[in-house]
Amino acid sequence: MRLPAVLRSPPPRVALEIGPSRVAAVSVTGSAGRGVTVDAWAVEPLPPGAVAPSLTAPNVADPAVLADAVGRLWQRLGLRPKRVALLVPDATAKVSIVRFKDVPAKASDLDELVKFQVRKAVPFRLEDSQVSYAAGERTPDGQDFVVVQARREIVEEYERACLATGAAPGIVELASFGLAQCALVTSGGIAGDWLLIHAGSEDATIAIFRGRHPVFFRNRSASGDGHLGELVHQTAMYYQDRLGGQGLARVFAGGVAAGDLSTPVWTAIQERLGAAAEIVGAGGSLSVPARRGLAPGDLEAMAPALGVVASRWAEH
Repeated sequence: MRLPAVLRSPPPRVALEIGPSRVAAVSVTGSAGRGVTVDAWAVEPLPPGAVAPSLTAPNVADPAVLADAVGRLWQRLGLRPKRVALLVPDATAKVSIVRFKDVPAKASDLDELVKFQVRKAVPFRLEDSQVSYAAGERTPDGQDFVVVQARREIVEEYERACLATGAAPGIVELASFGLAQCALVTSGGIAGDWLLIHAGSEDATIAIFRGRHPVFFRNRSASGDGHLGELVHQTAMYYQDRLGGQGLARVFAGGVAAGDLSTPVWTAIQERLGAAAEIVGAGGSLSVPARRGLAPGDLEAMAPALGVVASRWAEH
């Protein structure tokens, strides 16, 4: 049973993304039916090596350096939030899509079934994991669940950077899921199959969605144009051969390596996918005042954080 809106705790108005080269934050106001307005945003660079995303190894080389960067970010944002939505790099977690023909009625039984299914998906003990999941696509063959599994110690490294500045992380999300939510919110919703490319400086995530539901998610090292093109090619083949793909309605791109979609590499990627790519950014039901104050890359930098808070306030 879903609680009435008046009885539900409001979601955080501020989201913080911690990445390998920068931290970014965005603050919004708004509600369902009235749209969401971006009040403030800020981006703060990180020194090389400060954050090194990994599934198994420590991610934060110097906690004090990261906490100082987050503190400076709040100063630039003009506020010091008590609650935030926190986004962490995709490489910190393993995303699995599992399907059950019969779903247990009891939540505790479903929880055990999900954990049993993914117990060998990562190279560390289930007891050391933080596992979350949500219902995905419903098919004639069963119900899909999207499962995210990470080492608890690694998640806590990022959480401590927030807590050191007085901000409690109420939501923890992967950056690509935030980027996908931004694409959905700013486009007004997407029907059919669509693809998201989150291109970082050293890795990339490719995800395929059917409406709001992810049906494919892969994060791989992609430090170079050739690696990204090969990853897209492999994904397109999987989409056609294993997912029965009938064509992509839209293709969205984001991340530090997705600035210019007219380069030969991105042109080849779009030709392979048979669809023009669009940079995820603010628009549609979102309002960004003083757009003249945006520096080059600001919209791209804030998109994952924007997606998390905007989507939750649009539903609240």
